[in-house]
Amino acid sequence: MPSLKPKELRKQDPDKIRQTLFDLRSELSKISGGAQRGIVKKDVGKIRRIRRDVSVVLTVMHEKGIVE
Repeated sequence: MPSLKPKELRKQDPDKIRQTLFDLRSELSKISGGAQRGIVKKDVGKIRRIRRDVSVVLTVMHEKGIVE
């Protein structure tokens, strides 16, 4: 999944943005949990990218006034 662009997110409807946030958070939880248990090799780059994408989505949600 390529990095999210705020310009693209601003064009989407609120339900789609919420779904994107849910998907990113679940993926982050799965990767972080696996890395902490030692099941999955710790992929710091991927974790960092997902955390950044979550922050971009939250920023756009706050700009648009979408309640989480």
